[in-house]
Formats: sequence, C-alpha cells, structure tokens
Amino acid sequence: MSNICSYYGVKADVFRKHYKKQISGFEQWNQLHHCQDYLLFSENIGPYLSIDEVSLSKGELYTFVTNKAGRGKKNTIVAVINGTKSEDIIRVLKRLSPNIRATVKEITLDMAGNMESAAKESFPMAKLVTDRFHVVRLGQNAMQALRVKLGWQELKLENENIAKAKKEKKKYKTITLENQDTPRQLLTRSRYVFAKKEEQWTENQKERAEIAFKRYPELKVAYHHTLKLRACYANKNKIDAMVDFKNWIDQTYELELENFNTVAHTIENHFENILNFYDNFNTNANAESFNSKIKLFRANLRGVIDTRFFLFRLMKLFA
Repeated sequence: MSNICSYYGVKADVFRKHYKKQISGFEQWNQLHHCQDYLLFSENIGPYLSIDEVSLSKGELYTFVTNKAGRGKKNTIVAVINGTKSEDIIRVLKRLSPNIRATVKEITLDMAGNMESAAKESFPMAKLVTDRFHVVRLGQNAMQALRVKLGWQELKLENENIAKAKKEKKKYKTITLENQDTPRQLLTRSRYVFAKKEEQWTENQKERAEIAFKRYPELKVAYHHTLKLRACYANKNKIDAMVDFKNWIDQTYELELENFNTVAHTIENHFENILNFYDNFNTNANAESFNSKIKLFRANLRGVIDTRFFLFRLMKLFA
C-alpha cells in the first residue's frame, strides 16, 4: 500500500484511514457492535464442520467454527467467538436456530474438553470426531518426553563427572560416541529423527538412531511403540481399527512406560470419538490450514492493531 501511495503522491497513513472509514464499509458493518464478542454467519453452515482455537493478537484466543466445504476460502467461517470457555461458545452458537444446528452431521475437533462439551451441546445431532493428528502427536510427545528426560540425565551425569574431575585435579575428557556426538548431543540431534519413519531416514540419521537405540534401549521400545500407534490409522475398517487400538493400549500397560500410560488413558477416554474418524475419514487439517492462513495474514499486516477491523477483513476474505 505504501508503494502505491508514494506512486500517486498520497500519504499512506491518510489513505489507510480513508479506506477504513469510507471505502471498506467497516463503519456500516451490521456485526460491528458485537464483533469483538462474536461473529455469526448462519448462511455458511454445512453438514461437516471443524472447531478450533486461534490466537489473533497478544495471546488472546478466539474459537473458530468453520465449514469444511469452504476449503479455507469464501463461505468458510461459520462463527468466531471471543475466548475458549464452553459456556461462551454455547451461548453464541445457540443464537443459530435449532433447525439450522440440526443439519450438522459431523464436527472434527481436538481432545480439549471445552470444545467437546460445546460441540455436543450446540449441535446435538452431530457426530464428534477426534482429529487423528492430535492422537498421533500424543504418542510422539510421549516419546520425545522420554528423549528429553534422558538428555537431562546425561547433563546431570556430565556435571557430576566435571565436578569429580575438578575435585581430583584432573582434566575432564568429554565422552564422544562413534559418530563424534556427545551423549547429550546425540539425544538433542535425534529430535527430528524420531519424528520420521525409518524408511525416511538419511544415512546420518540411520547411524544416529542406531547408536541411540543401542545406548538407550527404552528409547527404541518407545519409538517402535509410537509407530504402532500411527499404524492404527492405516486401517480402512472401523472394527479392525478398534482391535488395533485396544491391542496398542494393552501393550502400553505391559511396557510400563509412564508417559505412554497417560496416552493410553487419554485414548480410552476419547475412544468413541477417535473411532468415529473411520466413518468418513475427516480430519481437522482444514481447520489447521485455515489457522495458518490467519497467522500469515496477521504477519503480513505486521500484527493486529485494531481487532475489530482485523475481524472485518477476515469476514471479507473468508465469510
């Protein structure tokens, strides 16, 4: 905008103010008086929705309800609600008529309890689907937590050895492994290695993984157990998937890996919603992609100065 204004000899700040107050239609917007509290676009509702939260500015979260059929373009936004409290979300969504809300067949969401209770109350006829990405990420986070824990143990051991060497007035010699990594470096540099499947590893990553698995057998067990969780989503049949998930949960309790026990409990608590994925194979990927678009738009504007005008521009683009 600044380049265009300089070409025509117009001050950019003056033009921005003129655009906002006169050209854009912002002052005449019919949802202006309540836009910071909520926005509703009943005409955009469809049978398949997503619900997720987004940070607009300064860490303030807004809940976005989006229509999958919009594909992140026009007619995507169904509702924008300030905050993530279930009672606030329900209060706004119940402004839609019961007949309109009854047309919603399925909603994809993460495992947040507030989103689940809000979706159940607002769309009683809809089936809830826990996004597969969030389930798989739970397993990944459990494995990465183990890697980080081992890294702290190595750091503690290294500090103890340095202190011992000083006490004995000896020079401390750093331990190096076959690939010239120190144990702590090995664990730190393995972060992205363990986020990928074995067939995707480069030669260096294969070497690093082999050394890590040899030195930390529990890490090898955790990695392969995470792959088994991902493999549950390779099923095309709901019954087969249910059997695989139950087998994975049973194996988890046998392995006695503390972090994975938490994952198993979480999957059990959301088991029905997780299995609902196999009915239509819908994910929350469109909501995550839409969130990325909002963040990119915010970055292009170099932040959000006026939240109301930012929401107005989002409405113009996506509602």
